[in-house]
This record gives sequence, structure tokens and C-alpha cells, in this order.
Amino acid sequence: MFVFAQLSDIHLGHDRGDGGARARERTERVLGHLDALPGDLDAVLVTGDLTDRGTEEEYAEAAGLLARSRHAPLLHCPGNHDVRGPYRAALLGGDPADDAPVNQVHRLPGATFLMCDSSIPGRGDGHLDDATLAWLDAELAAGPYDLPAFVCFHHPPVPLHGQYVDPIRQFGEERLAAVVARHAHVAALLCGHTHTPAATTFAGLPLIAAPGVVSTLRMPWEGDADGPIDYALPPLLAYHVHDGERLTTHFRVVP
Repeated sequence: MFVFAQLSDIHLGHDRGDGGARARERTERVLGHLDALPGDLDAVLVTGDLTDRGTEEEYAEAAGLLARSRHAPLLHCPGNHDVRGPYRAALLGGDPADDAPVNQVHRLPGATFLMCDSSIPGRGDGHLDDATLAWLDAELAAGPYDLPAFVCFHHPPVPLHGQYVDPIRQFGEERLAAVVARHAHVAALLCGHTHTPAATTFAGLPLIAAPGVVSTLRMPWEGDADGPIDYALPPLLAYHVHDGERLTTHFRVVP
């Protein structure tokens, strides 16, 4: 059994008049919750928007917080609020002048994670460019085929009926569907961006969107007199369990 956690949209540096203290406190709360678990996790994912403005200072803060987690490996990918150069330099030890998509493959003892960069510099919507899809196709073809592969990115490739996120979801998704259809060991696709827990399907596979840490998005039928984004609700995260046959997801509120 392979058990891992997923959080998303921590937005370190997010300023609502508190200098980013709120985003940091909520991130520390979630990471502390994970560290206090009596058992170990096989991995922890952060599916994008690690920072709010993509500054070097925000990434230094992100690197410091993530390094304190007792769970390893801790895997991440960029979101639309992230900036590739500073992200690559602070979190991966790479070249800050490199503006290519930040794609990483992690072949762990029990699963393969393909962390794809769906961001478009300077824009809120998402897209997997041709180079990223070619990379994804090649890495999936390299196996191993007897372990589940999880394709991860920030932007969901289908509408999830949130009035705020759907216009800036991932587009060109038919190209992604064609790639994953060629690889039977893909177990699920995992994303963030939605600021609400959601489960649906894509290309015949589970598509799970992790809730947001910094805030929660209300759905249209829930009412939004104060705006669609709720900053009062506590942060949430997802636990995923792959038992060798299927993926099961449990969402948890972090008090």
C-alpha cells in the first residue's frame, strides 16, 4: 500500500494586510499536522502556487518551511503564481535565468510521480506545452510499468464548475488525454488551483483536485455575498492511498 498526502496553493507571501503572516501560519499548521502523524507517509505533494508573487524572498521562505518537514520525499510543481527562475533557483538549486518549464520525474519504490509545469508565464490559465508533453510521454514510456504513475500539475484540465477557476483552468487538454491514454500504468491525475476539494475523471482516469491551504473557494450554489473566496475556513489537505489496484482519496480539515 502506498500512502501519500497532497496539499496545494499555500501562497506564501499572500498579503491581506498582514504581511503574509496568515499564509505562513496556515502552511506551518498543515506541515505540522503531517509531522505529528503517528505513521510515516510515502510522499508529500504540493501542487503549485507555493508563493503568491514569485519573489526570491517568498521562495526562500518556502524552501525553509519545506525543508523542516520530516516526511520525504516532498515533491512539488509550479502554479500560475509561481515564477520559474526564482522557483528553480531556490527549490531545485537550478539556474535562475532558465525560464523553461519546470518538469520533474520521481521514481520512488512504490510509485512514479511526474510533476508537470502547467503554468504560462505572466498568465493565470494553464497549458502543457509540446516540450512538456513530449517529456511526459517519454518518461511514462520509460516505466516502470508494474507501479502506479501519477501525473501531477497545477491547473485542472476540465471545468470543475467553480466560477472563479474555470476560466483559468488548463486548456489544450485533448493533447494530454492522448498521452495518458498510451500508458496503462497511469493511475490518476492530481492537481491544485481550485482552492476546493474535487474529484472527477479525465481521459477515463481519476482526476483529484487538492483543496487550498491559504483559502477555500465557494461554489456558486453556496452563495458569495462576501465574494467567492472564503478566508475563514480552516485549511484542508488530501490523503491518497493506492492499494495496488485503485486510488482512494480522503480529505481532511486541519484545525
